[in-house]
Amino acid sequence: MSNAVHAPRLAIALLAALALAACSQNNEVAAEDPGHASGEHGSSSSAGLPDGHIAAGEKRAQVKSEATKQSCIDCHGAEGNAPIDPTYPKLGGQYGDYIAHALQAYRAGDRQNPQMTPQAAALTDQEISDLAAYFGSRPTKLRDLHGVD
Repeated sequence: MSNAVHAPRLAIALLAALALAACSQNNEVAAEDPGHASGEHGSSSSAGLPDGHIAAGEKRAQVKSEATKQSCIDCHGAEGNAPIDPTYPKLGGQYGDYIAHALQAYRAGDRQNPQMTPQAAALTDQEISDLAAYFGSRPTKLRDLHGVD
């Protein structure tokens, strides 16, 4: 075959290799930082937030809001693993970005809940990032469905 026929195949192979390399780099970051992308663990947030700080998040999780007179810990339990209601989520060990995106959606009114919408309304970007870093760093009581029949 001529070089003209091989050139498109070579270009496609090269692009595929570059895409695979880019994915591999992201996986390496994920392996080092299993989802706590709130800045505390050396990765940036997909929520577009400043770096989160675990200690600040732990303090903020204990602050009672003006709107509900409750703190994060009051409803979600110590380290976010003992909700007072079985329908409330466990936050301990949850991905930091998931927590950050959820709090941003409650704050913006895009996600509605009678407790969480007013609770998140006054949170700053830094407070959201700090809460995400704190709850993301806690031991998890979450489980998957492996071994469940």
